[in-house]
Amino acid sequence: MTKSLEGRVALITGASRGLGREIAQRLAQDGASVALLDRKAHWAEDLVAEIESTGGKAVALGSDVSDRKALTAAFESAVSALGRLDIVVNNAMWTKYAAIEDIDEESLDRMLGVGVAGIIWGTQAAAAAMRQQGGGSIVNIASVSARLGLPQAMVYCGIKAAVEGMTRSAAIELAPAGIRVNAVAPSTVATEGVRAMLDEATFEARVASTPLGRLGATSDIAEAVLFFADPMRSGFVTGQSLLVDGGISVALR
Repeated sequence: MTKSLEGRVALITGASRGLGREIAQRLAQDGASVALLDRKAHWAEDLVAEIESTGGKAVALGSDVSDRKALTAAFESAVSALGRLDIVVNNAMWTKYAAIEDIDEESLDRMLGVGVAGIIWGTQAAAAAMRQQGGGSIVNIASVSARLGLPQAMVYCGIKAAVEGMTRSAAIELAPAGIRVNAVAPSTVATEGVRAMLDEATFEARVASTPLGRLGATSDIAEAVLFFADPMRSGFVTGQSLLVDGGISVALR
């Protein structure tokens, strides 16, 4: 059976672990060649080997997404290695939670650099490549936190709200070029990083507040990304943010 992304090329930022890794694996399973971008290329080399062992094609690239020149060069390397660029998933994020009075310049600059500037430079580089071939799909990773308040997360919530706003604006501007721009907005996802960051009581409280009775899995989010990435599934969808949150955003608890 033909895979729906056969012949297409995807680039995923923050691809070496957690959610980015799952997204890369899922797109590769559906036939896409994948460029795995992280701050250090060697972080993703084992995933390259894993994808290639099952007959897929992958390359590992190193770049800080907040560095415009470096990120543009990485996108160009992806096109050079894989021939084109059809799908870009702006997934990379760096997070430090802090009470309002404890927010500092260093962490603010880093969060804004990865979470806002990284989306801008990634969209810019994606659009440059996709215009050459008549279209493509950009998927930004937002968060239910764009719509719900969380304590000690003023910066994070603000950044994810910005991601949704940037998604809508870019969708309108890039639509004439055949480039669709959408976002996937998860609630808390049960990654290793989340388990390490949350104490047991907080983790259980988040599970209890979710109507479906569990936290999201990385596979839940990857399937939503696949929907937006595949023009056969979502070719008439742009400017949308899909909540993948187990119902938490509509619950009164």
